[in-house]
Amino acid sequence: MSTRITVAIADDHGLMRQGIASMLAHIPDIEVIGEVQGGEEAINFTNTTQPDVFLMDIKMRGMTGIEAARWITDINPKIRVILISAEANRDYISAGIKAGIAGYVLKDIDKDELITAIRTVVKGERYFSPEVMTIVFQDFYSQEKGAATPNAVRETRNDLTRREVEVLKLIGEGKSLKEIADQLFINIKTVETHKLNIQTKLHLTNVAQLVRFAIENNYVAVGKGK
Repeated sequence: MSTRITVAIADDHGLMRQGIASMLAHIPDIEVIGEVQGGEEAINFTNTTQPDVFLMDIKMRGMTGIEAARWITDINPKIRVILISAEANRDYISAGIKAGIAGYVLKDIDKDELITAIRTVVKGERYFSPEVMTIVFQDFYSQEKGAATPNAVRETRNDLTRREVEVLKLIGEGKSLKEIADQLFINIKTVETHKLNIQTKLHLTNVAQLVRFAIENNYVAVGKGK
């Protein structure tokens, strides 16, 4: 059985794809198994071939890398998506993390760092370029500082994604995680991830608190559950 890490590349610039593939050539434990030009192609590629890691450009014609990452991680959470961007953009970083990415690196990355990023995410860890990590820590510090204020929960709920709101409503209605997964046509592990993200953002610790929050904040009508 091969122990090689399989990698696919999505970028609408041929030279960029070739450059990345060239950087990874002849690395004993890494094999590039596919190259695509856009987000839609990346999703279609994962329907037939499941690479361990997908290196994804953000700005592509048609579907963006972030949108594609969301689809891919929802369909198959085992595929680790690393976004590649020309800039450490706070909005891109935030959207990418919410989409389930495993890493975010800059296009001026050198060969050794790219290899390290790939090997890191395959182990189930996250990898961010230093410039990106600085922004991540700044946002984390701001959130932790804001959590000390009395209105922290009410302010934080505005950060819920549309999918997280859907999951919160269904939890408030008394749905099980499997029922939620079936209703939203997503993997149960994805539901679990959304639930944990919601709890983190709302500073809640269990399902009972989530149900109470959903009712008290009008996400679900009283008596609508099971």
